[in-house]
Amino acid sequence: MGQLKEATFAGGCFWCMVHPFDELPGVKRVISGYTGGHVENPTYEEVCTGETGHYEAVRIVYDPDVINYSTLLERFWRQIDPTDAGGQFVDRGPQYRTAIFYHDETQKALAEASKRALEESGRFDRPIATQILPAGPFYPAEEYHQDYYKKNAFRYVLYRAGSGRDEALRKVWRKKEPAEELRKRLTPLQFAVTQENATEPPFQNAYWNNTREGIYVDVVSGEPLFSTRDQYDAGCGWPSFTAPLHPENVIELVDTSHGMLRTEVRSLKGDSHLGHLFDDGPPEAGGRRYCINSAALRFIPKEDLEKEGYGEYRKLFD
Repeated sequence: MGQLKEATFAGGCFWCMVHPFDELPGVKRVISGYTGGHVENPTYEEVCTGETGHYEAVRIVYDPDVINYSTLLERFWRQIDPTDAGGQFVDRGPQYRTAIFYHDETQKALAEASKRALEESGRFDRPIATQILPAGPFYPAEEYHQDYYKKNAFRYVLYRAGSGRDEALRKVWRKKEPAEELRKRLTPLQFAVTQENATEPPFQNAYWNNTREGIYVDVVSGEPLFSTRDQYDAGCGWPSFTAPLHPENVIELVDTSHGMLRTEVRSLKGDSHLGHLFDDGPPEAGGRRYCINSAALRFIPKEDLEKEGYGEYRKLFD
């Protein structure tokens, strides 16, 4: 492992900014705190007044040999409404403004380039309000704020759902193909699973016991999602994986349907319902189990990767 680096982002309530980065390979720690203001060692109550100049922010310690700063920037933009200059979602006030705090000139250049690309994308009809500022003193928040999504999982889930953050982000970032077009190229089961959050029968689906080597892509968008290198038999009757092929291609949302509290797994670009995430996976592999519907996936065996346009993944199986 090389020398660790730091990145600092303000994206509204810091409770909601820890988990999206914490799950990325190469991220060693995510710290909630306060930065950008004029008061030393502020308390949460002081910052909440909006008079300290501080932002609620997260400082990310990461290994640049595993994850690069551009990937962190992409994850940051997808957690916020960058056009909102007065806060984020239900949280209003200067402490909830968004900003990228750069630690060196390389980070500054990458942040400015990513902001320009976002402005030129035409995705938003309002100006980008997120500022790019030099990193200054960072004051860790009180201990009860650290890893809040782990310590207070139920309250965190309720807060995210009630704040409107998840629903707003889905509308902004995931532009779905019209349903009538999807019905033409998906089977009824594929449509029901990916578009209507249905669940296919266990042990009666294409890949629950697949033993061939290859990768799985989103049946709607084609984005790479999982590899057989991370697949294992969980005994549940659905394909199970210990990790995604690219964590940035998979998003996790609160699911309170059917009277349960679960974590839904969806694809980023296709916005397809894939399945659910559980914490009963193999401990030696991180303890996570991605329980995925076969109907949401298209399997590409290793010998067909080049032909199908996924040749870069052939090295996984050499």
